[in-house]
Amino acid sequence: MPYQVSSFFMPNKAKPLASYPHAKRVGPFVFVSGISSRLPDDSYAGVSVNPETNELVLDIKEQTKAVLENIKAIIVEMGGKGLENLVDVTVFLANMNDFDQYNSVYNQYFDGANGPARTTVEISRLPGKLPSKLLIEIKSTAYIPELN
Repeated sequence: MPYQVSSFFMPNKAKPLASYPHAKRVGPFVFVSGISSRLPDDSYAGVSVNPETNELVLDIKEQTKAVLENIKAIIVEMGGKGLENLVDVTVFLANMNDFDQYNSVYNQYFDGANGPARTTVEISRLPGKLPSKLLIEIKSTAYIPELN
């Protein structure tokens, strides 16, 4: 039996930066596009400006939490329970020196026995205008059984 394919756009989340959906469902599998900490108003969680130096301050912990909460909202909207539906994640870090801090937040959401398979890689830059405000992006796949 062929699976129905559907695209999904969340109206209350940041719009994708190009022509792609927030997620694509193929049968029981939901493929979530790379998600960042970008908010609906195009600001970013985990980004502030130091009032004394006027320099950007980027917080990997806050960005990681925002990314995971954004993914959770998409999964719930698609009919899942939440992050427990994730079966695989690929994490893109702008700086592997942030790994321990990102991992400490990640471990608050998942445990080794029940969490998704995971790959973490460092990349030279994440999407967006310079100066880059993103430290992390996560692409994920969830399993959400179809309702009968």
